[in-house]
Amino acid sequence: MQVINDFSEYQIIDMAHGEKLEKWANITLVRPDPQIIWQDKSIQDWHSDAVYERSNTGGGKWNIKRNVPASWTINYHDLKFNLKLMNFKHTGLFPEQAYNWNLIREVIRNSKRKVKVLNLFAYTGALSIAALKEGAEVVHVDASRGMIDWAKENVKINNLEDKSIRFLVDDVRKFVKREIRRGNKYDIIVMDPPSFGRGNKNEVWNIENDLGALIKDTAELLSDDPLLFIINSYTTGLSKTVLENLLYMYVNSKFKGNIVSDELGLPMQNSNLILPCGIYARWEKSSLK
Repeated sequence: MQVINDFSEYQIIDMAHGEKLEKWANITLVRPDPQIIWQDKSIQDWHSDAVYERSNTGGGKWNIKRNVPASWTINYHDLKFNLKLMNFKHTGLFPEQAYNWNLIREVIRNSKRKVKVLNLFAYTGALSIAALKEGAEVVHVDASRGMIDWAKENVKINNLEDKSIRFLVDDVRKFVKREIRRGNKYDIIVMDPPSFGRGNKNEVWNIENDLGALIKDTAELLSDDPLLFIINSYTTGLSKTVLENLLYMYVNSKFKGNIVSDELGLPMQNSNLILPCGIYARWEKSSLK
């Protein structure tokens, strides 16, 4: 497991009974997490600024106990991100993904060439920001206009408005097929597909039905000398070996390289406990090792 130990402004303070007490800069939250199945301690003495409370009928809402701003900023080394309390419990950032931010920055730096990055299901743009920091040209695609607007905020607070980034509100599958027809190519491709979702024109996405075909199509967008192809997943029950298999079938069959997969995790402070936070698999150019 790849554990993120250097995110000083994010900390898991405690976790039990399906909940985690976490600190984002100076804001303390309680959020549910299905991986936290142990119940050997009390959470009654937890003090937080807001608690996400699930509804018995599905979904949930934030119970704000103290003043929480509409948005606030968190720092990871030289990267900055705007955070907000979202109706479906998220804050707009997944701290465990710092592993991939660091990796992509290192690969771009070491390539010593102009690099084109395609970020699919790009959310609020953390990885796009990391790539821009190293001078890459980025295409950022997400089906949600709200997430695209949020990503633009993150570009602005990092003072990267003058860098090369295209934002596209689009269904990822349709976008990829159009890019194939246009003949566009990318050196690094990253995707973070949800388990289930809907596009901006109500297109339905189901990871079990659609991921294989998407990876097969997207592999056609790799340049003649590609560097990375990364797949992230938070889908419960989906093995990292499945992601490896897809990369072997559709990427490594064209470009011989290394395939790596692992879990991502976040540590609890003053403890040996680690919270599992999803999986990744990547194809990488052999010479990167």
